[in-house]
Amino acid sequence: MQALLFSPHIEEASVLSLLLQRAGFYVRTVHNLEQAIDAWPEKPADFVLITLPEDISKAIKYIEDFRLYTVIPICIISDPVNEGIQVELLEAGADLVIQRPYGIRFLHAQIKSLLRRSAGIPFFSLPTLSQQDVVLDPSMRTVKVGNHPEKHLTQLEFRLLYTLMTNVGQILPTEQIVEHVWGYSGEGNRDLVRGLVQRLRSKVEPEPRNPRYILTESGIGYYFNRSE
Repeated sequence: MQALLFSPHIEEASVLSLLLQRAGFYVRTVHNLEQAIDAWPEKPADFVLITLPEDISKAIKYIEDFRLYTVIPICIISDPVNEGIQVELLEAGADLVIQRPYGIRFLHAQIKSLLRRSAGIPFFSLPTLSQQDVVLDPSMRTVKVGNHPEKHLTQLEFRLLYTLMTNVGQILPTEQIVEHVWGYSGEGNRDLVRGLVQRLRSKVEPEPRNPRYILTESGIGYYFNRSE
């Protein structure tokens, strides 16, 4: 497993890198989160650990941007902050917020606990799905449409397509899609879902601007078409 570590403090970065290695990760330390997010489709990771920059709004934006691509655990380390900021970080997509000062044993235990909770059902244990000429293979996390070559899906793309195909013909509201794909509850983020649908259509649809499989029900949500 690989962990992505961002910490501008050299001494703390060294300690956190060693801690992540003890937790079983190969650690990739980055100095620019924007570049790491842009490169995520080519260089994904299994865990993200960020020591909070002074600009809280920028940190929240980073977390939201990560959530456009992945559902992996994100842990934030910060100086003492009020409850409102902790809530903002969690609502943006952080899974764990640890405040300084922290104990290494405590942080290690928290990370291990978070990994256990986020393990979920392994892809290889899910059945292959087939609707019309679309075949979704969870074991390889690939989709094949007709005679076209297989295409690899990101975690979020896979979760979205699996959710739509297991509810074929059923219109799924945006809020429900957010809950199934990202694991959040409450009001859905329409822009978040719209962007993911567009990326998935680019891999599945012969004509993404004129979709035949993943259809939109205006003002409600999306569904996988039952028939051509």
